[in-house]
Amino acid sequence: MVPVIIVVGILLVVIITVIANIKIVPQSKAYVMERLGAYHQTWDTGLHVAIPIIDRISKQVSLKEQVADFPPQPVITKDNVTMQIDTVVFYQITDPKLFTYGVENPIVAIENLTATTLRNIIGDMELDHTLTSRDTINARIRSILDEATDPWGIKINRVELKNIKPPAEIQDAMEKQMKAERQRREAILRAEGEKASNILVAQGKKESQILAAEADKQAAILRAEAEREARICEAEGEAEALLKINTAQAEAIRLINEANPGEAYLLIRKLMAFEKAADGQSSKLIIPSDLQGLVGAVATVAESVKK
Repeated sequence: MVPVIIVVGILLVVIITVIANIKIVPQSKAYVMERLGAYHQTWDTGLHVAIPIIDRISKQVSLKEQVADFPPQPVITKDNVTMQIDTVVFYQITDPKLFTYGVENPIVAIENLTATTLRNIIGDMELDHTLTSRDTINARIRSILDEATDPWGIKINRVELKNIKPPAEIQDAMEKQMKAERQRREAILRAEGEKASNILVAQGKKESQILAAEADKQAAILRAEAEREARICEAEGEAEALLKINTAQAEAIRLINEANPGEAYLLIRKLMAFEKAADGQSSKLIIPSDLQGLVGAVATVAESVKK
């Protein structure tokens, strides 16, 4: 009876030991396995069984991208200005074996490497260049760190300068400089606005004068055309009147000729014509011979009437 209990106990121990050594590696994880104290293999995602006592998990490594936020580091620029700069490093473990055996405390190593690299880069730059060259600094630090951490199984994806804090007096001077620059730009913009406004006003006046001159020109042309039309109409009216008068005279002459007037009528017409000529301002009158007798008779009659 006792041996059966012992066998059952041994089986239970074996079963419990086997179950305890069955490991499930979750997603984005990797287990570094050692066998008898030496590196054996790296377990990826899935089900694995370890040999009791012989195998052990040396390190559980996360394969996700991780962030390391390092405290501010004092750095000195080329023009001897001391600043405080803190950095943020985004990294990812690509080789769990190298990460486990490559360097002791990799994060501390990355922090120190970042600080020294930052001091070397900033030491070759002046203050103004440093404040305006974050992207350049980030790229140079990332390149140097990525090359240095490659033997550690670490990939540096990105490096960002979180804050750059110059001394208080320099920061105050920079703020005053920025304020003066903004005021200068404001004055320039105001002057350019006034200049543009004056140009527009002058252009408007010029265009108004041009339009007024065009209007005067058009008015003069219209007046001239109206006067010309009036003169043409007047001339046409006079011509038509003369035509009618001449037509009437010609018709009267024709009728007289057709009526065959006598000598007495013709003599009267000549006398009427002589009367009109006498009314003029000429000092000399030439009396036709056929009217001289008539004039003498008229004068005799006039004298007899007066007596």
